[in-house]
Amino acid sequence: MHHILETLWHVLTETLPLMPFLYLTYLAMEALERYAGEKTQRLVRRAGRAGPALGGVLGIIPQCGFSASGAGLYAARVITPGTLVALFLSTSDEMLPVMLSSAVPPLRIVKLLAVKVVVAIAVGFMLDAVIRLLRRHKNAAATCVHDHDHEEEFRMEELCRSGHCHCDERPVWLSSLIHTASVGAVIYLVSLVLHSLIHHGGEALIERVAALPSVLACLVTSVIGMIPSCAASVALTELHLSGGLSVGALMAGLLTGAGAGTIVLLRANRPRKNTLVLLAMLYVVGVAVGTLIDLTPLAGWLA
Repeated sequence: MHHILETLWHVLTETLPLMPFLYLTYLAMEALERYAGEKTQRLVRRAGRAGPALGGVLGIIPQCGFSASGAGLYAARVITPGTLVALFLSTSDEMLPVMLSSAVPPLRIVKLLAVKVVVAIAVGFMLDAVIRLLRRHKNAAATCVHDHDHEEEFRMEELCRSGHCHCDERPVWLSSLIHTASVGAVIYLVSLVLHSLIHHGGEALIERVAALPSVLACLVTSVIGMIPSCAASVALTELHLSGGLSVGALMAGLLTGAGAGTIVLLRANRPRKNTLVLLAMLYVVGVAVGTLIDLTPLAGWLA
């Protein structure tokens, strides 16, 4: 009984710090939708092309709040797909505090973060450029990753209607709070399940990855990284620091790890196919970059 209560409390302490970020995000989006109107939305769209650079830099801050906020903003089509992907790829989750607490040389940490940021920004800009090119040739319908200014965009009012929250009937602060509580409850429940799975056999599975060839290890760690729980990034980082995981395999897992952002994206974004394509893209990038690192001198430079 004591262990169950301890687990419930531990997951709660991981989830609660996300709530201010989510609340401020929903508050800003609903205020934007209700009071700013089309003029402000057009301004956000015009500024959005530089979004991948901003997302890539913000993501390195070691917490899940920005990725969760980014997922909510993308679900409302306020930011571009490239901005969201850049934010997800650069999110370091618990890697930074674990390495700092383990007395890893600062230069090594900076190199790892720099690679994540460069990859995130490059992929984000390329994704947005490809989408614009497809739309320019009137082939955007052939892809399920829609640009943020698509004429059938999924705006905040659609998000509200899909949740049957009757947002327009309540004050902005209250409807934003309802959104936050709803998403927070989902994050807590999912994180609770994942936390239990990882700490009851999951760590042993991760350790077996150490014996795999580089490419196979990256394939597996990229999947592990996508688990929306801080425990995944902690386990991967500690395994790497103990010598059981290559730097490429570590990077593969860290690139795909978006923390609670993945949960928010799965819950709020429509259509589902769009979400799956974005997550598949994250996985491919993680595997490709991790394998490239292990097979090139980059591994020695990062180590």
